[in-house]
Amino acid sequence: MATKVVADAAEALASCVRDGMIIAVGGFGLSGIPSRLITALRDSGATGLTIVSNNMGVDGKGLGVLLENKQVSKVMASYVGENKLFAQQFLNNELEVEFVPQGTLAERLRAGGAGIPAFYTPTGFGTPVAEGKETMEFNGRTSILERGIVADISLVRAHEADSEGNLRYRMTSKNFNPLVATAGRITFAEAEIIREDYLDPSLVETPGIFVQHVVKTDGIKDIEQRTVRVRQEA
Repeated sequence: MATKVVADAAEALASCVRDGMIIAVGGFGLSGIPSRLITALRDSGATGLTIVSNNMGVDGKGLGVLLENKQVSKVMASYVGENKLFAQQFLNNELEVEFVPQGTLAERLRAGGAGIPAFYTPTGFGTPVAEGKETMEFNGRTSILERGIVADISLVRAHEADSEGNLRYRMTSKNFNPLVATAGRITFAEAEIIREDYLDPSLVETPGIFVQHVVKTDGIKDIEQRTVRVRQEA
């Protein structure tokens, strides 16, 4: 059986990534982020990157390490509020930012993966999100034209994978990962479990046709905000 599994994530990614590429990354906060692949991207030294992701991680973790390394020139995201370095670079005009409503970001990724070049949505009309975009009226409601996103490389994290690149996700860590996986011209997936046999077809959430390379995760699962109840005294 042919395999898409590679042992060295850094070497595999370095063979594909180039300066100025558009990189789409799965995850929501620090949940479901492909941490090993993000580290490999950092180690590649590629610069001038456009990062497409729901957010940019936090200072020192997740995609925040790319900001620390000055590898990012533009960010397309829906939320960036947990990263002080991001704010600093943005205010210093070191970083271009395109804010995208969260549902619109999801649909732009889905459209890119499905080969749909653009679509209309009323979300964002009348706000800075709509500036410079074409509009059209549908049933008395104005919508703006949003373009599908196709990334040069996509990085995702799954719970299970097989050697053909079929993926299955776990609970909320699924988030943006399936959309990101389909939107990349080349998709790298890291998985907690890599099975020698095929995944049950009825359980596959991302078909292997969308995935070119699979690596084992580094086992890191950072918690963005640890919240627990105050311990009650006996």
